[in-house]
Amino acid sequence: MELLQPGILLQFTVAGLLAGALYALLASGLNLVFGVMRVINLGHAELMLMGSFLTYLLYSWFGIHPLLSLPLVMIALFVLGYYLQRILIERIVGKDELTSLLVTYGLSIILMNVGLLIFSADFKAVPVLQGSIILDELIIPKSRGVAGIVAIVLTLGVYLFLDRSRLGKAIRAVAEHAEVAMICGINVVRIRMITFGLAAAMAAAAGVMLTMIYSFSPETGADFILKCFAIIIIGGMGSFMGALVGGLLLGLAEAFVGGFINTQWAEAVAYLLLVLVLVIRPTGLMGKADAV
Repeated sequence: MELLQPGILLQFTVAGLLAGALYALLASGLNLVFGVMRVINLGHAELMLMGSFLTYLLYSWFGIHPLLSLPLVMIALFVLGYYLQRILIERIVGKDELTSLLVTYGLSIILMNVGLLIFSADFKAVPVLQGSIILDELIIPKSRGVAGIVAIVLTLGVYLFLDRSRLGKAIRAVAEHAEVAMICGINVVRIRMITFGLAAAMAAAAGVMLTMIYSFSPETGADFILKCFAIIIIGGMGSFMGALVGGLLLGLAEAFVGGFINTQWAEAVAYLLLVLVLVIRPTGLMGKADAV
């Protein structure tokens, strides 16, 4: 079959990994919050879109390229997430999961409607990195290639930060046992604020990458948050590396299903994978759901 040619299979693989890297960056932040606070943040995709619209404004008003605005947008959303956690999210830490769902769903609705009031429902785009890189039979759109590479570098960078830095180890300690961490002298509330700020910054980075690939509107978040939930359940609730693996797996699945069947089935593949993993391994691919 023509679709089984090595060049086409390689094209599907690269496209899937690049898309999966963006999913992984977004889902890893969501999973980090759940791992540390046991809070399911339904407003996570709206934080991503705040990063997208801030990038759009910086490009439209000042001509700043998204890659140059990336650190500015991440810092801005880190600060927002830091204080959002202190003012709102800290009040629901330790509550039942239904409470966190209701509060963060309300947050997502507020952010989406504020976005609609300011930007309307029209789709926006940031036209940068046009064209493609051609390597023999492999064709990589420049925007997708750069966005995918940046996303995977940022995700691995955060993983190394959590694994090796003193602050990262404090975050992991709070995730494993907040009471013991507090007894050991760790400021648990501050760690939660930093964690939520870090997750918001990761969402913002995904939003910056999003502007280079897709058009977007304040209502775009719904599709992404559903995929995020599928990813973190596939990878393992609370597992940072599980979100990375789940995101890459979903990207590959969408690319191959879209290439071999059609794009409609590609959109449904996240939920098919979700059901398959829940049947075979209910805790997700990366084992324990409580490991950051």
